[in-house]
Amino acid sequence: MIAPDASEVSDLHRERLETVAGLLLSHEARSVCDLGCGTGALLERLILEPQFERLIGVEQSLPALERLQARLGAQASPPRLCLWHGSFTVPDRRLTGLDAAVMMETLEHVDPEHLSLVERAVFATARPRLVVITTPNVECNGLLGVPAHRFRHPDHRFEWPRARFAAWAQGVAARQGYTVSLGGIGWHHPRFGAPTQTACFTRP
Repeated sequence: MIAPDASEVSDLHRERLETVAGLLLSHEARSVCDLGCGTGALLERLILEPQFERLIGVEQSLPALERLQARLGAQASPPRLCLWHGSFTVPDRRLTGLDAAVMMETLEHVDPEHLSLVERAVFATARPRLVVITTPNVECNGLLGVPAHRFRHPDHRFEWPRARFAAWAQGVAARQGYTVSLGGIGWHHPRFGAPTQTACFTRP
C-alpha cells in the first residue's frame, strides 16, 4: 500500500489495542501493568478478557489518573484493577513479579537521555517476563501528512526510524537477558514499513 486514507489512520489506534491485547493473550499473561496508561483505553480493552486477573495502570499525570478513576468507577477497584500515580522512569518494587508490562505509545514521551532510566525501572527492576512496546515509525510521517520538521504529537521527545528503534531494543534485550522480536502495526508501505513499530521482549 502506498498511503493510508483517513479511515485507515483513524483505525490505527484500535488496531494497536487489538494487537497488544492479542500478544498478552497469546503469551498467557494474567497480571499486566500498563505503563503510562493515559486515558485508560488499553485497560478498558483488557478488562473485557477474563484471562487478565490483575491489571495495573501507572500514570504520571495526576489529573489524567483522576479522570480515568472517575470514568471507570467501580471497575477501578482492587484486586483486579488498580490505578497508581507514578512514572515508568522510577523503579517501583510493587511491579515486580508481574507477567507483563505494556508501553503503548509512551516511550517517545521520554527524553532520549532518560531512556536508561526506563531500562533500569522496567527491565532491570520490575522484570516482567513479557514487555510490549509500541512507538511511531518516523519513516511513515510523510505518508500521514506530518511535516518533516514536526512530530506526530507536540509532547513527543523523539520519533525513531526502524533501524534506530531496533538497535535500542536489541541493546536492552542483550543487557537485560531478554529476547526481542520486532514488528509493525497498520498498513505496510514497501519502503517505509508500518506507521507503528513494535518490540516484544520475552525472558524465560
